[in-house]
Amino acid sequence: MTKKLNPAPLGLLGFGLTTILLNIHNAGIISLNITIIAMGIALGGLAQIIAGILEFKLNNNFGGTAFTAYGLFWISLVLIWTNEYEMVAADKTSMGFYLLLWGIFTAFMFIGTLKHNTNSKITFGTLMVLFFLLAIGDFANSAVVTQIAGYVGIFGGASALYGAVAQILNEEYGKVVLPL
Repeated sequence: MTKKLNPAPLGLLGFGLTTILLNIHNAGIISLNITIIAMGIALGGLAQIIAGILEFKLNNNFGGTAFTAYGLFWISLVLIWTNEYEMVAADKTSMGFYLLLWGIFTAFMFIGTLKHNTNSKITFGTLMVLFFLLAIGDFANSAVVTQIAGYVGIFGGASALYGAVAQILNEEYGKVVLPL
């Protein structure tokens, strides 16, 4: 029996693990450090871009757009964090608009998930809320809102991780082991 190519678990894994790690920082549990930056480049960025390109090859425009766009989000975010030129450093207002735009994009992607499984709706729904909360946190310069966003992000990342594991196990066992 030949298995069908399914890059979604890789993309969900990249999104899930990176989102959890970053939002452990946003929740105030750890500082922003090289572990988050490395995960953002490797799993959040590259793994999702690879998964997105493979989704496009399968004629899945939703999966291709989602994974490629969010992979590029992670790489751009890491570039913002590691900027050493003070004259072009991102201020809170700039970051607020950056996150707001990603929230708007995610809101439209969430609408697309209304035709998908419950796990996809939960993952994109919490991601949408996360981006909007992070934008509000930056616009208002509110550590409390950013911390709340961190917990929303941990939940959203965990739902993506669950989706990746469920797809892998369900395919391996040829039956629903973990419902989506």
